[in-house]
Amino acid sequence: MSLVIKVGISSCLVGEKVRYDGGHKRSDFCDVELRRHLQLVPYCPEVGIGLGVPRPTIRLQGDSDAPDAVIVKTAESVTERLADFANNRERQFEQLSGYILCAKSPSCGMERVRVYKEGSNENTRDGMGIFARRVQQMFPAMPLEEDGRLNDPLLRENFILRVYVYSAWQQLPRPLTASVLQRFHAQQKFTLLAHNQPVYRELGRKLAEQRSFDEDFTTWYIETLMDALSKPASRKNHTNVLQHIQGFFSDQMDADERQDLTEVILGYNSGQLPLVAPLTLINHYLRKHPDTYLQEQSYLHPYPDDLKLRYGL
Repeated sequence: MSLVIKVGISSCLVGEKVRYDGGHKRSDFCDVELRRHLQLVPYCPEVGIGLGVPRPTIRLQGDSDAPDAVIVKTAESVTERLADFANNRERQFEQLSGYILCAKSPSCGMERVRVYKEGSNENTRDGMGIFARRVQQMFPAMPLEEDGRLNDPLLRENFILRVYVYSAWQQLPRPLTASVLQRFHAQQKFTLLAHNQPVYRELGRKLAEQRSFDEDFTTWYIETLMDALSKPASRKNHTNVLQHIQGFFSDQMDADERQDLTEVILGYNSGQLPLVAPLTLINHYLRKHPDTYLQEQSYLHPYPDDLKLRYGL
């Protein structure tokens, strides 16, 4: 039986008419492409706390770091209720490997949500939705992303990559042991090197030195790893990783194979070819010249190929 990866999502993004105006913000990418591989679990915190559809608008006001969510028409605060909607679903959210949020929403927005000065229409765009903030506080390692940002090929690929890495972490047998953690870390080697080489080395050093793999350490490990992956990898770092991988099994390749792979890697580095080109060739040569260590690397198959996420990188 195949693994079911669950991702939370704002209900309006899968076509549910739950917005304040009775509409939705359906995302084709989420509702069609991702549904083929992920189980999307929709939530609408505003409806979940008992507000109707349609309903009076909510807005954030006060301190951007700790704003109050109020119903504009009545000035009633719903801040605590929105936070509790997350608190009361902690067990459900523990099963999620990521969350896709509706941009600009006072409940679900991840960044640049309007925060108003109390009693005024003066505002700044530096807030975060109440529900989104609470989910982030509860699960700091879990990948979060907004629907609008998923239109960017780099951010889209980066989010899906993190979902699959986080899911792999969640599937590790508990309690975590040194051997399990070290194998997981080894499998993420090239993925981490493409995103943040200093963090890869720091995590490896800490794993080698660690004597007690308690909850504090493992929590620090996964939060550090996921933070390192949160920024898309650069073309330069990808190129370094590709050349590093080539060096692993180049002695088993003939001169023409080495030359072909070198040229394709350089073509990617110069921007003439997408990342999928050298990776396709590497995977082809790995089938001819198997290497167990390389074949276990998440970097080579981070998510289903038919999502075609590396075609735009």
